[in-house]
Amino acid sequence: MKNIEHNPNEKPRPQNKDRDDYFKGRGAQFNTKNKFLKTERVKEHIEGIDDWTEHNTETTYIEEHGKTLVNKVESPDVGMFYSMNPYQGCEHGCIYCYARNSFEYWGYSAGLDFERKIIVKKNAPELLRKFLMNPKWECLPISLSGNTDCYQPAEKKFRITRQLLEVCLEFNQPVGMITKNAGMLRDKDIIQEMAKRKLISILVSITSFNEDLRRVMEPRTTTGQQRLRIIKELSDVGVRMGVMLGPMIPGLNEHEMQRIMKAASENGATFSAYTFIRLNGSIQFLFHDWLYKNFPDRADKVWHLIQNGHGGQVNDSRFGVRMRGEGPISDLVRQQFHKYNKLYNLNAERWELDCSKFRRPGEQGRLF
Repeated sequence: MKNIEHNPNEKPRPQNKDRDDYFKGRGAQFNTKNKFLKTERVKEHIEGIDDWTEHNTETTYIEEHGKTLVNKVESPDVGMFYSMNPYQGCEHGCIYCYARNSFEYWGYSAGLDFERKIIVKKNAPELLRKFLMNPKWECLPISLSGNTDCYQPAEKKFRITRQLLEVCLEFNQPVGMITKNAGMLRDKDIIQEMAKRKLISILVSITSFNEDLRRVMEPRTTTGQQRLRIIKELSDVGVRMGVMLGPMIPGLNEHEMQRIMKAASENGATFSAYTFIRLNGSIQFLFHDWLYKNFPDRADKVWHLIQNGHGGQVNDSRFGVRMRGEGPISDLVRQQFHKYNKLYNLNAERWELDCSKFRRPGEQGRLF
């Protein structure tokens, strides 16, 4: 495959998205270099004839039978205790996605590979059951989609997320979920039942109501209006719903913050969260290329605003700072968030879940 180490100091040539060499329906436009691989294949000459020339191929599903599923979250600033992800890689193709970097551990690129090669953990339900049966497990909420979206298009085919929810319902295991796909509504029945037992809390990610922006920034996701529909339909049946504004990108979507929070509140959301854009690892090369190709008229401004939000850099790995940024630009976004959070009553506690009901099959109850 073609690996390119894009230089953010070099501006890509703007491209018309109707051109044949622009990969429609994909966020990334090339494969970044995988730092863990010692060898790579590259195209040295544009006139060269190669049997591996890259095309906008269909998505490939790679079935994997893992040994573990649930991971303890060590990062102190991500708002979760444990996480599980039935899929690695994500066809949604969000250009800013932090999960792209982790895909390199699987031997693939964080670029086009991340969107087109989806690793499917077929035995995830069995792994979860085994984990919950361990007598050492002391119940805490587990997050579904701590890395990639568990309701990405692959879920319609494999239905692994639903199977995980069925296991959680059987054990009364609380879960937190985050998605930007209306496919979640297929599982409305089981989600509603979990909500009755206070076992589920959901964040719906909304970054923009501008369809022209969404189509290129998050090409295979559902529309902003459809995401409001998720909040509305599930909140109407008693599910605790929140809105995630992430990431906020100055010069592209941060001006929509009030509109998004107001709409989410009117549709039943009771809590919220946000992140400020950060471009770690390979994401900085992918995002820079994408930005200058899709928004050449304001790319310089947006890039410099992101730098101003991270002390002159676009990347930051410091806990407590990386998700919020620092400086006047990120401070302005933070002030807006807190203002509208209060104005639209979106400050409810996220983790209002009941861990006391947890039971293993056959367990008669706990002694206190």
